[in-house]
Amino acid sequence: MHDATDPNTWGPALDEAVNTISRGGLVVLPTDTVYGIGADAFDADAVAALLAAKGRGRQMPPPVLVPDVRTLDGLATEVPDAARALVEAFWPGGFTIILRSQPSLHWDLGETHGTVALRMPDHPAALALLRRTGPMAVSSANRTGSPAAVEAAEAVEQLGDAVACYLDGGTAPGGVASTIVDATGEHLRVVRAGAISLEALREVAPVLGADEEPAG
Repeated sequence: MHDATDPNTWGPALDEAVNTISRGGLVVLPTDTVYGIGADAFDADAVAALLAAKGRGRQMPPPVLVPDVRTLDGLATEVPDAARALVEAFWPGGFTIILRSQPSLHWDLGETHGTVALRMPDHPAALALLRRTGPMAVSSANRTGSPAAVEAAEAVEQLGDAVACYLDGGTAPGGVASTIVDATGEHLRVVRAGAISLEALREVAPVLGADEEPAG
């Protein structure tokens, strides 16, 4: 467990996390929503270890956290204008967007069917780490089916020795997972309700609720 609460003193903690990621290990990190378990997005073995730690199969690929809005076009293609408007409005923050992934990328996140879920977290420690590691595959730091961790100690209880490095940033301020919108179909659609309300999304772009049919 490494203290990552204070930017003035978290240097060694971030160094350890960066080294862990570079070796193909797993890191638990604080975000603005809940704690996440992360791996190098371009290391297939590390991503497989992340899924195994959560007790999750390849049919549930992890999202990818990015340090900057500009990363979007490096990882995704065919980004609709409405999706771009949502990203500009809610990044960094509790908003995840599913897009078509760049076909040239050499990664294996699981059964993605050519898509990728992207988010830029609004948390200083997470962003500081991502700026050094580049895009990370990050899922909520819990065993599948159990509550998401909002404290580092809760992540330790669930994930234990499967994770090499835990960054303790205090209580996750949001406590609610991100809202996920799928932008790969004809209409933008919420596939998981979360930190950003449907009403807030609709102030920016036309988005369908999870079970909503398009008008007409």
